Amino acid sequence: MFFDYLINNWMEVLGLISGLLCVWLLIRENVLTFPIGLIYAVLTVVVVYNERLYADVFLNIYYVGMNAYGWFFWLRGGGERRVERHLQVGSITQKQILWLSSILVIGSAVMGYVLTSFTDADLAYPDSFTTVASFIAMYLSARKYLESWYLWFIVDVVQVILYLIKGIEMYALLYFIYLVMAFFGWRAWRVSARGVPIGD
Repeated sequence: MFFDYLINNWMEVLGLISGLLCVWLLIRENVLTFPIGLIYAVLTVVVVYNERLYADVFLNIYYVGMNAYGWFFWLRGGGERRVERHLQVGSITQKQILWLSSILVIGSAVMGYVLTSFTDADLAYPDSFTTVASFIAMYLSARKYLESWYLWFIVDVVQVILYLIKGIEMYALLYFIYLVMAFFGWRAWRVSARGVPIGD
C-alpha cells in the first residue's frame, strides 16, 4: 500500500524530499538552498496545477525566479552585510514592515477576488493569502532577512490546513515539518544576526 502510494505520487514524494533539503540548507545559511529550491518549485508547479490551486502555481513560478535571484544575491550582493565573502543575516526596518503588511493585505484580497471571479479555483482567499505572504517571505529569504521566518511560520500553518482539505497528504506533511523547521531557522538566524546593521 505504501509503495503503491509512492509510485502513484512520485512527484509529491520528490517535492517532499527536495523541499525539506532546501529548508535545511536555508537554516544552515548554505547557498545550495537555491538550486535545490529550483527543483522543488518546478515539481510543485505541476502538483498544485493538477489540484487547481492556481495561486500556488503562480507562487512556484515566482519561486523559480527568486531562487535564481537569491543564489546570485547570497554569492555577490549585500553590501555592508558581506563579511569575508559571507552574507550576514540582516533585519528590515519598521517602514518596510508597514509597506510589506499593506502589500500582504491588499494583494491577498485582490488575488482572491480575481481567482473567485474568473477561475474555478478552490479556496481562493486562503490560497491567495499564503501566495502573497510567500512572495514576500521568499523575497526576504533571498535578501537574507531574519523576518522571513515569521512569515514562513504563518504560511506553513495555513498551508497544512489547505493541503489536508485538498487531500495532498505528502505536502501537508511537508508543511508541518516546515512549521517546526521555521522555528529552528528563526532561532539560528537570530543568533547569527546579532550585531548586523539593519537593511543593506
